[in-house]
Amino acid sequence: MGLFRRIKRDVQVIFERDPAAKNILEVIFCYPGFHAILLHRFAHWFYQRGFVFLPRLISQLNRFMTGIEIHPGAKIGEGLFIDHGMGVVIGETTEIGDNVTIYQGVTLGGTGKEKGKRHPTLGNNVVVSAGAKVLGSLKIGDNVKIGAGSVVLRDVPDNCTVVGVPGKVVKRNGRRVQDVAADAIDLRHNLLPDPVGDMIVALQERIIQLEKQLEQLEEKIDGPESIQHIV
Repeated sequence: MGLFRRIKRDVQVIFERDPAAKNILEVIFCYPGFHAILLHRFAHWFYQRGFVFLPRLISQLNRFMTGIEIHPGAKIGEGLFIDHGMGVVIGETTEIGDNVTIYQGVTLGGTGKEKGKRHPTLGNNVVVSAGAKVLGSLKIGDNVKIGAGSVVLRDVPDNCTVVGVPGKVVKRNGRRVQDVAADAIDLRHNLLPDPVGDMIVALQERIIQLEKQLEQLEEKIDGPESIQHIV
């Protein structure tokens, strides 16, 4: 797909995924995510042709104007939507597939000073929620959702949801958390499992069970003192 066809697709996805978008003029002039991707397309074009200073200069202007930092070496597919976008960082060797959605505060970064591939690769139809960090030369599969504030340090298979610090894959019978059409992008990143919350609920239920057992034991023991309050 040519450069201008990619740009046309970048505009289309905003209408597809953001109900607040009203008309094309609003998108072109008022969406920093679109501005960031547009400037990156040109910076990447120069970068691929061996220029060094000019693409980095465009990248810095992009960061100043939008609050989104994309290294000109990053490879971005069709239909990337950066919603709001302030604080998004995309590293040099990052590869992003088609129809990916990224929210504010996301980092697609490295973990050290190693050379070569050191940033993540995202598949198609991936949603990276606000504040999530994906660090290292990882492979994130297709149709993956990464929960807000998660820190992903390992590869993630297709059709999975990742939550927590460090990020953990949560599956439901080997399927995505919410059933959606096979060709749709599930943007409902508020509907994610909470393993930490589930553990707290399990502990509360266990405490209630133990208290009932203590009450039953107290009824069998002679004496005024409660076992639950013995120091």
